[in-house]
Amino acid sequence: MTSVDEFSCGSGRSSERPTRIAVAAGVGTVLEFYDFAIYGTATALVFNKVYFDVRDPWLGTFLGFATFAIGFVMAPAGAALFGHFGDRFGRRAALTTAFIMMGGATLAMGLVPDSRSIGIAAPIILIFLRMVHGISRGGEIGGAVTLTAEHAPPHRRGLYGCFVTLGSPVGAILANLAFALVLLLPMNEIIAWGWRIPFLVGGVVLVIGVWTRTRIADTPAFTNPDLAGAIRTPERAPSGLAVLRDDWWGVVRTAGINVGQNCCAFLYFTFMLSFLTEAAPGRGFARSDVVMGITLALVFHAVTVVLSSWLSDRLGRKPVVGFGMVSSILIAPVVFSVAVDGSLTVCIAAICVGFALTGFVYGPMFTMFAEQFPVRQRYSGVGIGYQVGAVVGGGIAPMVANRIVAVSDSVVPVGFYAAALMLVSLLFLVAAPESAPLAVRTPFRQRLGMPL
Repeated sequence: MTSVDEFSCGSGRSSERPTRIAVAAGVGTVLEFYDFAIYGTATALVFNKVYFDVRDPWLGTFLGFATFAIGFVMAPAGAALFGHFGDRFGRRAALTTAFIMMGGATLAMGLVPDSRSIGIAAPIILIFLRMVHGISRGGEIGGAVTLTAEHAPPHRRGLYGCFVTLGSPVGAILANLAFALVLLLPMNEIIAWGWRIPFLVGGVVLVIGVWTRTRIADTPAFTNPDLAGAIRTPERAPSGLAVLRDDWWGVVRTAGINVGQNCCAFLYFTFMLSFLTEAAPGRGFARSDVVMGITLALVFHAVTVVLSSWLSDRLGRKPVVGFGMVSSILIAPVVFSVAVDGSLTVCIAAICVGFALTGFVYGPMFTMFAEQFPVRQRYSGVGIGYQVGAVVGGGIAPMVANRIVAVSDSVVPVGFYAAALMLVSLLFLVAAPESAPLAVRTPFRQRLGMPL
């Protein structure tokens, strides 16, 4: 693990304004999660009719979720690729390249003809674009976290980290609002062309993101000549292999901590959207009502992301993340039990509570990851660890949940599946060292007595 002093020395001093860092780091994660959210929403609502039109709609949704998972599977490769260049030559150039690829793939998805027009070529093209998107996504999150953490003052590193983590709920909220407007159209028009609108709107975020990222300086580790020379000294091994060689347990621990949060988040967001709107074995609620309800849940998630990030600078990363994990383990079975026969209002209320609690895990998580690795391996270490955890946790979660319901004819076991993965993450968290500067130097009892 990188000590507080090593992290500070490696980062140097930043002259960038916090607002500029916030926009530059956050816009990428907004687009990233906007892209993944609209794909997940489209998968749950229309892709089983546009690209995977089979006799069993539930199976068609499963096939859509399988292509959803492909984006996650490709992300670790992207983390290794972009992490190498980001660790050797600077964060900004690698981040900007990943961002352009990610936004371009999203725009292209909105233009792919359906399977009735070009047959099997349609889902093949869609899968290829998902692979491109996954690779670029792999280079985005590790770089954004590193950029933010290395610009941040040590005592506010957790709070600065929420610039990145807020991109998840904000991007998903924008995606849901876009689809909520689309769902005002008749269903036949949504299937014919309406679903494409949110994908094409992603181009606006792409332009804004490229403009903001080219205006921010690279981190002090790459702009300070005294530091940059040592960091850019070439190694024989690529950065990704180097971090696995030097700290494989740190990468595994990062992946393990991320598994539970990613699983819960994508089950609440993507799978629940499918389950609550599909007919038997689902609930058959109105699509627009469910989309708006989950959007409300994302607002609660965003609030706790900011709150937990702020608290982690004062109480430490582990106590805050641990609270979110323990409470999520207890609430996940309840959320999915309520979904069996609860009213739409009760179901959405349960999802709001579930999403709010995962925010305590997600808020400080990335900053904690960044503090685990040295400067010259940080982009790769954070990116690879996070993305491997995302594959195991969120990437396959909607697909696994779909099959659990198909086999058991009940959604209740899905809650225990989510709780089990969060328990795994809790065990990895226990094995992780505390990394918040104040928490390292101050006993926890004394931290509790500090004014917040």
